[in-house]
Amino acid sequence: RQSITRSIADQARTIRIPVHMIETINKLSRTSRNLVQEFGREPTPDELSHHIGMPLHKVRKVLKIAKEPISLDTPIGDDEDSLLKDFIADDNVDDPSQATVSSNMGEKTREALRSLTSREEKVLRMRFGVDEVKDHTLEEVGQDFDVTRERIRQIEAKALRKLRHPSRAKLLKSFYEG
Repeated sequence: RQSITRSIADQARTIRIPVHMIETINKLSRTSRNLVQEFGREPTPDELSHHIGMPLHKVRKVLKIAKEPISLDTPIGDDEDSLLKDFIADDNVDDPSQATVSSNMGEKTREALRSLTSREEKVLRMRFGVDEVKDHTLEEVGQDFDVTRERIRQIEAKALRKLRHPSRAKLLKSFYEG
């Protein structure tokens, strides 16, 4: 009998659950069925905990584990023409409106940077990581240009002042005003 129970425990579920947990789930299920007969309703986790002598947090954990997974292709709705997967958000996909704003901001940023001298543009691109793998320190940018980090700081400050000028700032105004 035990080997049959273990075999069923190993093979019956989509997601394998250890045998000791299956035994706990079965014990909880039996107790739950008995309490349904006694109360005429589904028992609460508190009642199950009290009757089994198991801590409430463990009963909740076992009840959570005992739930069967359902397919994302499960039809739902009155006419069952919709699937469950149609209603589940994918957090890995960018919001289309946010993706559009980000793309537009990238274009406008590149356009604003192109209005600077090539040296100023490259300094800002490196410092702020625009179209770069990462942003760079003053020291790293200085080594690239073969000048001191203080000189890079001055070039950066001058370039940022230029970008704040109304003729250039209007390109990016819509993004920083919200």
